[in-house]
Amino acid sequence: MTTTYDGTPPAADTAAAGAARPGGRDVQGTKRLAALLLSPTLLVLALVIGYPVLAGFRESLYARGEGLDANGFVVQGERFAGLDNYTAIFHGDRGDAFWNAFGNTTFFTVTTVVLETVIGVGMALIMQQAFRGRGLVRASILVPWAIPTAISGLLWRWIFQADGAANAVLRHQILWTADGFQAKIAVVIAEVWKTSPFIGLLVLAGLQMIPREVHEAARVDGAGPLQRFRRITLPLVRPALLVAVLFRMLDVLRMFDLPAVLIGVNQKSVETLTMIAWFEASNLRYGSAAAYATILFLYIALIAYLFVKLLGADIIGEARQHSKRTRRNRPVKGRRKKVTA
Repeated sequence: MTTTYDGTPPAADTAAAGAARPGGRDVQGTKRLAALLLSPTLLVLALVIGYPVLAGFRESLYARGEGLDANGFVVQGERFAGLDNYTAIFHGDRGDAFWNAFGNTTFFTVTTVVLETVIGVGMALIMQQAFRGRGLVRASILVPWAIPTAISGLLWRWIFQADGAANAVLRHQILWTADGFQAKIAVVIAEVWKTSPFIGLLVLAGLQMIPREVHEAARVDGAGPLQRFRRITLPLVRPALLVAVLFRMLDVLRMFDLPAVLIGVNQKSVETLTMIAWFEASNLRYGSAAAYATILFLYIALIAYLFVKLLGADIIGEARQHSKRTRRNRPVKGRRKKVTA
């Protein structure tokens, strides 16, 4: 006698399997507990990030103290300006200043992050090696990152003076702190010197997570140092490197203090979007300042999104695919097979 089932478990067996499945009845309780545990963090993020963003966007839609009444006095209070603060950014003198600051911000971001990545990876490889005095070398490499940015700017301003150490070494008179392309180079040098150790520190943490057996096996197979770096070190350290590069990109896009201290404010060659927003706010044009800040926020969000999508791993997508594969390969309790008697 042969009995055949179509693979669909009966209702009774399904209910029994659901009741027997570990934690099957506590799914809703687990979700509620997770939401309860996450609520303090979400509340803090809403207060610290969400509210300032919304308040800044609201401020960008208003103008305050920019109009005159019939007697020539400044109109008190605020008036709704709509998108006037945004459209004014792209026209006239403000438009020229905006695109100049936008170009400077992008130039500093691309140049410094590329140089810091190359130098930081080199620092991490040096700090990972076992040699006498490694602790002293690690400490000396991390010292520039520990120095406050304002102090670092003053230090490099002294170096880049007309009679400073830079011109003495080059034996050529260069006005580093004057408005011009040389000021950009001075800012790039100072920024790379200060923040390359940050990338080196994160990459070093990633290097120390790589098992030694992997390199030893590759060495036994005849792989050279360059091949091991390309095939083993770089792919395994990639997550830490991407996080470090993303943090540096977001930080440089908000650059203000270093060029302001090293070169000075209102210098077209080093003026950034943050500087323009600060200048508008210092002149009590808060609506225009908020508009600049909102545009900078959108620019940073776009760069971060593209960076994660183009270079970063889709962790959520991979986790979902792994979960689907696990559920697909997991045997279903209560499923009856073909029985032959």
